[in-house]
Amino acid sequence: MMTLFHLLPSTTLVLLFFASTYASPISDPTILLRVKHGQILDPLNRLANWVIIRGHSNNSHCHWTGIKCDSLSSVIAVNLDNLNLSGNFPSGFCRIPTLRNLSISYNDFNGTIPSLSLSLCSHLHSFNLSINDFSGNLPDFSPEFTSLVALDLSSNFFSGRIPRSFQHLSSLRVLRLQGNILVGPAFPEFLLNLTRLTHLELADNPFYPSELPTTTGTLSKLEILWLTNSNLVGRIPVSLCFLQSLQLFDVSNNSISGEIPRCIGNCTSLRQLELYENQLSGELPDNLGNLKSLYLFDASENNLTGILPEKLAALPLGSLNLNDNFLHGEIPAILAENKNLYQLKLFNNSFSGKLPTGLGLNSKLEEFDASTNNFSGELPPNLCYGKRLLQIIAFNNKFSGNFPETYGNCSSLGYVRIENNNFTGELPESFWNLPDLYCAELTDNNFQGTLHLTVSESHKLTEIHISGNNFSGNLPSEICELKGLTELRLGENRFSGELPGCITELKGLQVIELQGNMFTGELPRDMRSWVRLTQLNLSRNSFTGEIPSQLGELPVLNYLDLSANSFSGEIPVELTQLNLNLFNLSNNNLEGQVPSGFNHDYYADGLLGNPRLCSSNLKPLSPCPKPIPILYLVSFLSVLAFVLFSSISLLCITKVQSNIEFKKNHRCKIIAFQRGGFSEQEILSQLTEENVIGSGGSGQVYRVTLKSGLIIAVKKLWGGGGGDKNSDMGSLFKSEVETLGSIRHGNIVKLLFSCVGEDIRALGYEYMKNGSLGDVLHGEKGGVLLDWPRRYAIAYGAAQGLAYLHHDCVPAIIHRDVKSNNILLDDKFLPRVADFGLAKPVIRSRGTQNGESVGTMSRIAGSCGYIAPEYGYTLKVTEKSDVYSFGVVLMELITGKQPNDPSFGETKDIVKWMTETVLESDELKQLIDPRMSPTSCNYTEINKVIEVAILCTSSSPANRPSMRRVVELLKDHSVLAVNTQ
Repeated sequence: MMTLFHLLPSTTLVLLFFASTYASPISDPTILLRVKHGQILDPLNRLANWVIIRGHSNNSHCHWTGIKCDSLSSVIAVNLDNLNLSGNFPSGFCRIPTLRNLSISYNDFNGTIPSLSLSLCSHLHSFNLSINDFSGNLPDFSPEFTSLVALDLSSNFFSGRIPRSFQHLSSLRVLRLQGNILVGPAFPEFLLNLTRLTHLELADNPFYPSELPTTTGTLSKLEILWLTNSNLVGRIPVSLCFLQSLQLFDVSNNSISGEIPRCIGNCTSLRQLELYENQLSGELPDNLGNLKSLYLFDASENNLTGILPEKLAALPLGSLNLNDNFLHGEIPAILAENKNLYQLKLFNNSFSGKLPTGLGLNSKLEEFDASTNNFSGELPPNLCYGKRLLQIIAFNNKFSGNFPETYGNCSSLGYVRIENNNFTGELPESFWNLPDLYCAELTDNNFQGTLHLTVSESHKLTEIHISGNNFSGNLPSEICELKGLTELRLGENRFSGELPGCITELKGLQVIELQGNMFTGELPRDMRSWVRLTQLNLSRNSFTGEIPSQLGELPVLNYLDLSANSFSGEIPVELTQLNLNLFNLSNNNLEGQVPSGFNHDYYADGLLGNPRLCSSNLKPLSPCPKPIPILYLVSFLSVLAFVLFSSISLLCITKVQSNIEFKKNHRCKIIAFQRGGFSEQEILSQLTEENVIGSGGSGQVYRVTLKSGLIIAVKKLWGGGGGDKNSDMGSLFKSEVETLGSIRHGNIVKLLFSCVGEDIRALGYEYMKNGSLGDVLHGEKGGVLLDWPRRYAIAYGAAQGLAYLHHDCVPAIIHRDVKSNNILLDDKFLPRVADFGLAKPVIRSRGTQNGESVGTMSRIAGSCGYIAPEYGYTLKVTEKSDVYSFGVVLMELITGKQPNDPSFGETKDIVKWMTETVLESDELKQLIDPRMSPTSCNYTEINKVIEVAILCTSSSPANRPSMRRVVELLKDHSVLAVNTQ
């Protein structure tokens, strides 16, 4: 029954509550119930047992959820963590005079914290509001808060500066403010008045550039100082060395410069020292060897020089990360005696000499990365002695000798990258049947032997890269057992024999490189199953027979090289259906007429060396004979005479009109990025209203049909031509051209040409028949994209495109506007990432990794609903910003809903809605777009993608995986163990 109490607004309830409290003492249970009904929303009824039952003992409330009492049944603690509660700050709890600890962490409370309501809580000892949605300025704390020992306001949306009133919290030992939107100095000097502090955690806030106070050492009891990603500049103050109790010092991901203080060895209690991603210079101090308790040390991604001190190498470290610096010299042998070492990252330095032979013998090493150095000699044979080694990464060195036999018994090993070394001999036979091996990159060494039959037992293997070696023998049919294989790179070896016919059963193949071998025989006839294949290189072998016409049916194939073989017969006309970045059939025995789709200069070089090929217009090739019967010729000439006579006047008129129309559109200079014979007059004459197929913030898009029959999309930018190079449209145009002009990837839209004139800027792209993903999911085409396999293929393809931008382009490229409307779909609904007007290159100093900022932007760029939360207040864009946006796209694909769908409610977007729904329920189906056919839904796969989407949209950029990792997760069912690097 609805009562008057339920009809009162919440503010009135609070006032009534305060008034009744002042009128007479109220029991603890009554206060608790009034707060529950008046200040808390409990949608899952987690506080259902908060009821007074007549006849029960007076201390029954002490058994309510989250309530703790003392021996007199007085409430001393309220802990409502992680109960999915919401509402404004429940200040009424503080009316309980015996209350000492109040924690409502990990809920959805919101609004501001008024100073008036906070003043009720001055008797608290511990106060925890972390991981909620509180906003506004941090509350002021009056001098009455003399008993407050622990204050945790982390992971909210508090803004403004840290209030000076915090200096009055004289008993405070723990202060946590990380993960907010705070500004001002990162470490205000008035906090030095809090001399009892043991934990000071201010990380992940967009503070103004500021330095650590020179007198930081006055906080003599400090144990934890956490300031990662806080915009710190300047040097590490020497006074830090006075902190004898300091256990964790983390100033990673800042702009701290200068040397590591040599006195830091005085902080003998340090267990974790995080200095990575700064601008530190100079040498690693010998005094670091005094830190006998140090377990985790990370000084990677700096500008450090010199050697690895032997005293530091002698410490019992669990993790030693020195990658991406300028260190040199040999690795001290004493490092091998370490019994704790599980992670060793030395990559991107100039270390040399041999690695200690006993490395791994005394510890349970899990991660080893020594790539891009000058190491020589053999790999240490005992890296996997502890049976936990997950990866061996040693590429770009001078290692030699055999690959250690012991690694063939390393059952935990999953990732091996040792390309570009001088390894010789045969790989251990057992290496090819390691149960967890998923990537083997052994390119450019001197390995020999065969690809062993036991490879069929490496069921997780997805990538085999062994190009540039001396492998020989047949390609065994056992390779067809590797159903997850995506890349097979065997080029530049001595393989021979025919390809096993079962190779077409590997439906996930994306890259096949067999060039420079001695393969013979005909190609398999049925290649239709290779629906994900983007690259096929069979050049410089001895293949024979005809080119299979099924190649033309492969939906994403964009690289085809069959040159220097003995293929015969005609070129299948079906190949003209492919959108190729590289096309090479040269130096074979092909014959007959070149299909009309290849009768263009762009394809000429790829047809040479076939003496019996002919073409009507490609000059390097012989012309094809054209016999015309006399009767047909007479009829043709008669018709031609009539047409010429009757049309000559019309031709003159239309030419004048055409010239007038052309002048209206103005002339422009075309720069072609793909060969295709683009004529400015042919293009500009079709930029008319009837050809408009779309319009957006940057311009209108037209559908243009060329004389060759090729259909292209032309985007004409708003704002005219090239005169105003500094305008927004000029910047968009320049960014698009610079980004797409040199990119070649099957999942990124191809830029065909640019066109610049006095009053026009236009860009030509390959035409995407099915428009954008946003159109298909939310627009008039809604209902077309119903089945899950198509959506999964779109997710996977788009992830590959973004991973290419982030990890394979030099410099890396950040898109900055990833959204469903910028993912275009071709006639087979396969995706192309598009619209690079906001894209920016990542300018890194040597050795930096994922997440490097391209700088601070002058304004927020991107689209509402897709913008990463940190971007809105820092204006710093990183690769992880794109990852967040892609996570939103994944959620769209699963749910069919827009990022800000009204059904979520006023304060929620798709990220919060999906995350909460997953936490609250195990019922997956309520998240899935009801338009999808249930029979098409692979619920295991959908659940995997949901997990990936939630990881991508983590509020902390550091917790989001890289796009390369996203690609791996989307094809790997074990997505819960995420390595964000």
